[in-house]
Amino acid sequence: QVQLVESGGGLVQAGGSLRLSCAASGRTISMYGFGWFRQAPGKEREFVAAIRWHNAYTEYADSVKGRFTISRDSAKNTVYLQMHTLKPEDTAVYYCAAAISWASGFATMGSYNYWGQGTQVAVSS
Repeated sequence: QVQLVESGGGLVQAGGSLRLSCAASGRTISMYGFGWFRQAPGKEREFVAAIRWHNAYTEYADSVKGRFTISRDSAKNTVYLQMHTLKPEDTAVYYCAAAISWASGFATMGSYNYWGQGTQVAVSS
């Protein structure tokens, strides 16, 4: 089992920045990759960014490329999502997820075996 705890969400003005953290515990050694997803009110959960644990290879949704950066600290078993130039449309609950493999694709929710409880990000205009 792997436990994921997100933190760092909050309210920020458009153009501002936030850094989300995802602390992983448990059998993290078996994890292949981590991802961030988000879900806005009335919308489906969508992929934001992903990172392969062993070599820090990253992927991003087009909507966040150039503004968001996913990274990991292997010593702390923590994954980060640094968000810059935030827009009102970035408002959502952000979820961290961990995958044993990306056989179904890094952007596919079904690839992820464990999920955090989510952290709210609100961007005001």
